[in-house]
Amino acid sequence: MTALEAVETGDWVEAIGSQELAEKGRAVVKLEGKQILLWRSGEKIYACNNRCPHEGFPLAEGTMADGCILTCNWHNWKFDLESGETLVGGDALRLYPVREIHGMIALDLTDPPDTEVRAKAVEGLREAFAEHDYERMAREIARYETAGGDPVDVLNHAFVWAADRYEFGMTHAQAGAPDWIALRSRMATNRPAERLIPVLEIVGHLSWDAIMQPGPFPFPDGTADRFDAQALEDAIEREDEALAVALTRAALRDEGADALRAPLERASLRHYQNFGHTPIYLDKTFELLERLDAETAPAVLLPLVRTFCKGAREDLIPEFRSYAPTLEIWQSTGTDVPDAAHFRNQGVRKCLDLISGAGGDIERLYDQLLYAASDAMLHFDAEYRTHVDRPIQQNVDWLDFTHAATHLNASRKICERRPELWPNALLQTGCFLGRNATFVNWEQDVSQWAVTDRRAFFASVFERLLDHGEPLYIYPVHTLKLATALEEEIERRPDAPWAPIALAAMNRYVHEPAKKKHMRRTVTQAMKFVEAQG
Repeated sequence: MTALEAVETGDWVEAIGSQELAEKGRAVVKLEGKQILLWRSGEKIYACNNRCPHEGFPLAEGTMADGCILTCNWHNWKFDLESGETLVGGDALRLYPVREIHGMIALDLTDPPDTEVRAKAVEGLREAFAEHDYERMAREIARYETAGGDPVDVLNHAFVWAADRYEFGMTHAQAGAPDWIALRSRMATNRPAERLIPVLEIVGHLSWDAIMQPGPFPFPDGTADRFDAQALEDAIEREDEALAVALTRAALRDEGADALRAPLERASLRHYQNFGHTPIYLDKTFELLERLDAETAPAVLLPLVRTFCKGAREDLIPEFRSYAPTLEIWQSTGTDVPDAAHFRNQGVRKCLDLISGAGGDIERLYDQLLYAASDAMLHFDAEYRTHVDRPIQQNVDWLDFTHAATHLNASRKICERRPELWPNALLQTGCFLGRNATFVNWEQDVSQWAVTDRRAFFASVFERLLDHGEPLYIYPVHTLKLATALEEEIERRPDAPWAPIALAAMNRYVHEPAKKKHMRRTVTQAMKFVEAQG
């Protein structure tokens, strides 16, 4: 009788003779496409994948200690072959049941159910998430997909893990996610690596932002008896996070996420705040909710509400104080729409005055503002990227200009649903234009940045993002958001007068990347600041 005949259940396969293994001590066999290491340690026989789950080094070249502790000598990962635990390292090593019958060693090669493999991959992903182990996150997501899972599904877990880890609420990790998912959808199904990259980038960004803060920062307990949209707006205005969170939970419990949209849209544009992030974050949040499970909604919406409660309100500082009074005298019938060139070299107050008299022709005014924002970005004075001896207020770079365009894009989508918010959105664009006016050089030659084939240009930008090589997530996600916003706007109005300017601005932006670290500037400004404090 063979070993196989002696076993009643399982996918048992004869691997090697008992005597041969005893003589060798260890052996590698290839069975059913698997490379398996067998190791006799005393009276015990262990079987495991021969490839270390870290980087694939052959474990047959490893070292056994204490009878069952196998060390991979490549990076010193250690595995307890008795318990299956990874003692040093991360990923789990697959073990195989062993039976010794009638002089033969037999292995059970039955693969675990896909559901079990996916569950273990999620468990491993959470461990990697906590440490921002980028390579392991990639491996665990790949394991999830190999076991029949949709990689996008793991995002539901990642958003839950991240929800209470950010002191000031949502970051670009959440806000950039729907654009990464959309980029994934653009990739052909025969490009599996490119389809996995966007998921990894989302999870990695969530993980990075989480470990950069000493959280968690739990959300206040409690749920309101009923949802009240006006009460939610008022709570946000008072920065009452506890009540805003309670009302958000009540809406999700009784009416669903859609009930939150109108009050949050109004709150997002009530002030010129958080450097324009609030309407952008809101727009991307509801786009993201369409792609996630309903149960994940609180993990996305509660950080958004926290952002609304804790975001800086720049219209309260002197530079932007004219925003609120100009909003009050908005001329809804005015048709004196200024050309984009009129915004050049104008401060905030003048920009707001120019906009406030044109409320009767929203479409044309929107065109001119998008033209002006693109024009300013195209003519950004790059010297501000490298200065070391100017005030902190002049620490300006590309992202100061990109936000005007992405804010307009998000605001347009909100205002198409809520036309009463157009004055807020357009005047806030004026705040961007007036603030950035100081940091442009209108005399520079920008002709080299003209784009002749917009579709090919956007395709190249998105292709580069799939292997951007940038260790700081904040920069590629801004490139992605800007490219997505401008492509949306140009697809909507391909013949608009601002389209060539917006394309040229984007082209210059991707070819003149921001300076990521300012050592000399930081130290110089720190010394001056401390000296001035006395």
